[in-house]
Amino acid sequence: MESTFSSPAETALQLEAGAAGLRTPLGDLDRVYELERVVGFVRDLGCQRVALQFPDQLLGDAGAVAARLEEATGSKVFILGDTAYGSCCVDVLGAEQAGAQALVHFGPACLSPPARPLPIAFVLGQRSVALELCAKAFEAQNPDPTAPVVLLSEPACAHALEALATLLRPRYLDLLVSSPALPLPVGSLNPDPEPLERFGRRFPLAPGRCLEEYGAFYVGGSEAISDPDLDPDLSRLLLGWAPGRPFSSCCPDTGRTQDEGARAWRLRARRRYLVERARDARVVGLLAGTLGVARHREALAHLRNLTQAAGKRSYVLALGRPTPAKLANFPEVDVFVLLACPLGALATQPSGSFFRPVLAPCELEAACNPAWPPPGLAPHLTHYADLLPGSPFHVPLPPPDSELWDTPDVSLITGDLRPPPAWKPSTDPGCSALTPRPQLELAESSPAGECGKSPLPSEFFPYVQATQPQSPPSAASFLSSRSWQGLQPCLGQTPVTAAVTGRRGIAIAYEDEGSS
Repeated sequence: MESTFSSPAETALQLEAGAAGLRTPLGDLDRVYELERVVGFVRDLGCQRVALQFPDQLLGDAGAVAARLEEATGSKVFILGDTAYGSCCVDVLGAEQAGAQALVHFGPACLSPPARPLPIAFVLGQRSVALELCAKAFEAQNPDPTAPVVLLSEPACAHALEALATLLRPRYLDLLVSSPALPLPVGSLNPDPEPLERFGRRFPLAPGRCLEEYGAFYVGGSEAISDPDLDPDLSRLLLGWAPGRPFSSCCPDTGRTQDEGARAWRLRARRRYLVERARDARVVGLLAGTLGVARHREALAHLRNLTQAAGKRSYVLALGRPTPAKLANFPEVDVFVLLACPLGALATQPSGSFFRPVLAPCELEAACNPAWPPPGLAPHLTHYADLLPGSPFHVPLPPPDSELWDTPDVSLITGDLRPPPAWKPSTDPGCSALTPRPQLELAESSPAGECGKSPLPSEFFPYVQATQPQSPPSAASFLSSRSWQGLQPCLGQTPVTAAVTGRRGIAIAYEDEGSS
């Protein structure tokens, strides 16, 4: 029975980190992981404790890389694995717990600024690129030599873009080469003019030019990927690129090209559907998807204020990496918004596997801010920092007495007329009406609708504001209607007994169950 429906228990107990068949040969470690550059980085800083962060697929090489670095630098090296959120983000919290003075990040990275200052070196990898095949593919996709085109790539192929541009520049006059937006070395001066930074890349635009004028040629991906829509880096570019400009991709191994226009249209259509779902939602779950990216607290406060202004109730949930099983525990939530880095917000599992849709912060902004430009005119912002004050894309909420809040709106999903949000000042006498509710712990809510903009103070958590019948139900009332409300502590209500030895083993085969 055990071998028919599941793997044997010994398999889980003997599982090793990383894929043993995919480990890098010892002779190639220096080249693949750029150990010479990493050793120079550690020596220049004079660090005694260094943290190494690996994604899951590279953990098999972590021990050998750490041993090489300890031998070459004499520093104490720590390996960070199994990050709480996405492995593309720098785990500054884990590095601080180890007392590390610097961090080296291996593998794909979102290049988001960390929440706390820490010297960081990125090793993106160097994937082999067939330059001749890619150059021929570029010429086939771009027959006009005067058309402006940007060369893009996945992080592991960025090292080959300049060499590819060298082959193309004799014929193509307006060619722009992007580069990863790696942090500048300590003490270095910013280039003049400063290049444009978007999508985790730098674009050295000439004065008077803008990125929306350029088409794109992306080098990356693999023909072995069954669903290219799940590639978060390519999805970020397709969503944020100018809709009217051509975008094509090229496999670096075979030179096979593909026009990404249809895929970009499909992604944008999916995002517009999610905006409509957010507009229909009455209860929004805000998922804390990062703790190590800068301005995440400010972004969380912005999203709570946004939902409250739109007359929706919001709940902040810290669940680590979102999975369908975790989110299914909150059936009262209509939509979830994942506050994460640009790659983490797009790297969730296929939407069909979730009980409720999972949105990016930009979709919630488009749904709740009536001053946001209409579809087709508003850019799709992949980083939540672009929504905050100080960004050129920030759109402030209109005042409560603005006519934008009273604009009639019809749901494109249900066909019903959406009522305007009832946003009243906190001096409204209706806010004094409080009704008791069952005591709940570890729940933080943001009451919205009839009773003002500010959430209730902590001493009022056992209560919920009385609103009109159309206001969203609270989580407490929803929980009280369930037949099973979870484990209850029942302090002082159970007899005290001596501790006894429990069952031993794992759930698939305890020791007292035998081999059957």
